Amino acid sequence: MDKIAKEYLRVIIERFTDMKKTAEKTIEQLNDEQLNWYPNEESNSITVIMKHMSGNMISRWTNFFTTDGEKANRQRDEEFINDINRKELMNKWEMGWACLFNVINQLNAEDLLRTIFIRNEPHTVIEAIERQMYHYSYHIGQIVYIAKQIKDSEWRTLTIPRKK
Repeated sequence: MDKIAKEYLRVIIERFTDMKKTAEKTIEQLNDEQLNWYPNEESNSITVIMKHMSGNMISRWTNFFTTDGEKANRQRDEEFINDINRKELMNKWEMGWACLFNVINQLNAEDLLRTIFIRNEPHTVIEAIERQMYHYSYHIGQIVYIAKQIKDSEWRTLTIPRKK
């Protein structure tokens, strides 16, 4: 495999893995009520964000090379309903990430410039990966920020603590 492609694939696997771990270390600090908290009707709870991410992952990464990334059977609006318990949420979460890693772990150098479609728009595989990297990191940031607001002084930092 081309050295650059191999390195790119190694790095994106590492970054997606880090994102997943960051979210999971965050939700470990929260009880069920906190997972479902949202400040107003225009905002989402951590539960809703995680449901949405899972729905997006399943849609985008299932049959990655053969079907559009926005599946006709996806019920996107239902992802934004706070109607799931922690166990169901974590099962959905794992299903989404499994779809992503199943594809990413099988990619090779030749795949990276292949064309796939998302919402009928052509993307190289690299573009599609970077699109999802941006989307997921955006939501992981929201998850952490919401949790920090909820936990306040009880928040256990996930990175280097201030003044250390």
